[in-house]
Amino acid sequence: MFFIGLINSLFSFITFQNKELRKVGCGIHLLMSSITSLITISIVTVKFFFVLFTHIDIKYVHPSIISGGCISIEPLVKLFVFLDGWLNACVAIERTIQVFHGTSFNKEKSTRVARWVILLLPFGIMGTIIHEPIYRRIFRTKGFKPFITTDKHEKKFWCLTRYSPVIQTYNTIILFFHLVAPCIINLFSALFIIIQVTRQRSIVQQKLTYKEHFRQQLYENKHLLISSITLLLLALPRLIISMLSTCTEATQNPWLYLSSYFIAFIPSILIFTIFVVPSTLYMKTFKQSINTYRRYICRQ
Repeated sequence: MFFIGLINSLFSFITFQNKELRKVGCGIHLLMSSITSLITISIVTVKFFFVLFTHIDIKYVHPSIISGGCISIEPLVKLFVFLDGWLNACVAIERTIQVFHGTSFNKEKSTRVARWVILLLPFGIMGTIIHEPIYRRIFRTKGFKPFITTDKHEKKFWCLTRYSPVIQTYNTIILFFHLVAPCIINLFSALFIIIQVTRQRSIVQQKLTYKEHFRQQLYENKHLLISSITLLLLALPRLIISMLSTCTEATQNPWLYLSSYFIAFIPSILIFTIFVVPSTLYMKTFKQSINTYRRYICRQ
């Protein structure tokens, strides 16, 4: 998973570092999304090894390391997963505005707004999940003996959250908002683009009926709808597992739980596949960038 995400993020970064693509907000958002996707996959990999090393039979595990990992890793994962989702939504909003304004679209204003959004968005997300590290605690199974145990069953760490009913309701609403709202924005943006372009074409090209123009645009922009619906479906498993009320529900079906958890990271892993591969312009830019790097390496 890490290597697939690394390759996708690297290819995406190579594509969107192009100055021409960064003359509009979409290119800036996607460049930032390439970076955050790589950070997301890196933190998930760190979490995997953290959980692995704190649950195998080892003689020396310092409590402060375990406590620090419990408090920080999962909130960081959520921060960058949510950031990825909202950056994708920003791309959709930018495309919608561009189609709506047409030739009067202001590229300079677009880039200024994109930079401010990238600057402020992480702080906005952090403000909504600030309760996460506060309520996270390390729990040890009965019979735990620090540092010198030889019984693997005695040395178990569980990083758990205990919310009050009010905080639990707030947490569910925040998860729903951050995971579903960007997907809804993507979906409505795709529909708006198809309908708006259909109206414009039906006025200019009156030889075809409105329905024929609509079918044509639906076919040409079907990747926008497919990607939006796919992102929404991929967000649902993480919502479901977040609503599990006890550890027992997760431990009874650990593989189902883990599968649902890791499915949520597919958009971050496949950023190049989702945004670059379907676009003729982006793929052309990617190939040009690769050829430039190849010529540079050959000259060395």
